[in-house]
Amino acid sequence: MSVWDHLKAAIVNYGPKLLLAIVVLWIGLFLIRKLVELFDRRAEKRQMDPSLRPFLRTLISIALKIMLVISVASMVGVAMTSFVAVLGAAGLAVGLALQGSLANFGGGVLILAFRPFKVGDVIEAQGYTGKVSEIQVFNTVLKTLDNKTIIIPNGPLSNGSLVNYSTEPTRRVDMIFSVAYGEDIEQVKTAVSKVVDTDPRILREPASYCRIAKLAESSVDFSVRVWCKGEDYFDVLADVVENVKKEFDRQKINIPFPHLHVHMEKV
Repeated sequence: MSVWDHLKAAIVNYGPKLLLAIVVLWIGLFLIRKLVELFDRRAEKRQMDPSLRPFLRTLISIALKIMLVISVASMVGVAMTSFVAVLGAAGLAVGLALQGSLANFGGGVLILAFRPFKVGDVIEAQGYTGKVSEIQVFNTVLKTLDNKTIIIPNGPLSNGSLVNYSTEPTRRVDMIFSVAYGEDIEQVKTAVSKVVDTDPRILREPASYCRIAKLAESSVDFSVRVWCKGEDYFDVLADVVENVKKEFDRQKINIPFPHLHVHMEKV
């Protein structure tokens, strides 16, 4: 029997199965995409946690695609026992090659399980600070204050130290103001209190704090602490510093700065 005869026999035996498998694969991928979109719409309608939605969406898509590939392989005539054995061996090899990715996947599960942060929180981790815009299967996406996109792997993120600035509704604003040694201490406190008391964003409880923090080499340093809502932190910090400087100027309170004295001699 010639090679051409073998080829014709293979086409007759496996051609329809292969064609059917391709059609099923195409339709299956289309239906999976539609099912994932349906899940996303239902999850949004039911107000599912935004941190959980992208993770589950990706997980469902991967699981359905694996099931589809197994079904298509069985239609072509691949023995399922052999296929599962090959798949297991391939999975072991891929797992060893992608240990970091599996660690990131596990980190994503831990983040969603223990919830150290959620979408919308401002966090500081792995040397970056930004607002969490998305928690993916392998990575977490941050948006920095200057609108940069930072992608942090979930593995190190779940195992490392993390600061969540959004957990508590209020934050303390710490500031240092330096004045010359000749200035009146009570006048400085009164000037600072005037600025603090007239800012409606600063909370009355806990009470504001203004005390001498340090007697430096050329200045008296005052420590000022006020409390505000978390979302007002940066505006309060900038405005209080600016308004205290203006109030010091109005009351002629001197802020020390380095001086250079030059002595010239005739030769």
